[in-house]
Amino acid sequence: MYNSILDDFKNAWNKPNNSLVQIIIINAAVFVTVNVLAVILRLSGNADIFDLIISKLSLPSNVDRLITQPWSLITYFFVHQDFFHVLFNMLFLFWFGRIIMEFLGSKKVISLYVLGGLAGGVFYIIMYNLVPFYAGGVETSRMLGASAGVFAMVVGAAVFMPDYTLFLLFLGPVKIKYIALVYVLLSFFSITGSNAGGELAHLAGAGMGWLYISQLKSGNDIGSWVIGFMNWVKSFFVAQPKIKVTHKANKNPGKSASGGSKSSPSKPDQAEIDAILDKISHSGYDSLSKEEKQKLFNASK
Repeated sequence: MYNSILDDFKNAWNKPNNSLVQIIIINAAVFVTVNVLAVILRLSGNADIFDLIISKLSLPSNVDRLITQPWSLITYFFVHQDFFHVLFNMLFLFWFGRIIMEFLGSKKVISLYVLGGLAGGVFYIIMYNLVPFYAGGVETSRMLGASAGVFAMVVGAAVFMPDYTLFLLFLGPVKIKYIALVYVLLSFFSITGSNAGGELAHLAGAGMGWLYISQLKSGNDIGSWVIGFMNWVKSFFVAQPKIKVTHKANKNPGKSASGGSKSSPSKPDQAEIDAILDKISHSGYDSLSKEEKQKLFNASK
């Protein structure tokens, strides 16, 4: 059983274009690790150590405390303590994230999730330090959970394909633009409640989802730096292959070196992609021709 689980884990990381599953696995693995530590440390009489670990992984609203643990601006959106918290976050992440991954590519899922988490964290800190209503909680308030990134995925998918339909239990087919709207309104109605910080992060994540996809449709990928930063970090741990470049003159300039007359397909321009996205929005993905689907696939690389 252990080997089987380990093999599944390895396959998830070796499989290309699998970022959505990888994000879910990271959240699940952190959840299990956190709760195993909770049981061990509490049974051994070291509950204070566990509380310290959680505090260092959670995002504080207090700016002075944040300066001493800047990593928490990232770690907070991978940490959950409650089972139903992580369960519903991962379900919504999967349902809506697969739309982004299928039509825009695996890298866009990473960018959207990270941007949503960062936006949620920053907005939470700003609001708690500037709005008088939240002033009383600045010293003690901390936040954790993937909800801001999930909200970014939900709203991003709704902006990208508003008429895409999901079948909900007891409700039947519902367009995702209405699911996203209800999701956002419920959070807005709760920003003065017991989970005010989390609800503020939800709204910021939702705003980032709208901004990211809107900019992407305009040809501007505001999340490209996320992938660039990840590749830079990865370069320190993964050896880059040494590529030897050679040139061989082609005796027949009218044909390619392989004997064909066609070059590899180039990526379509932004106008073509915009037209395809509009067609998807109005008529669905199945309405695309084989050529249009290939163009969308090439653009997502």
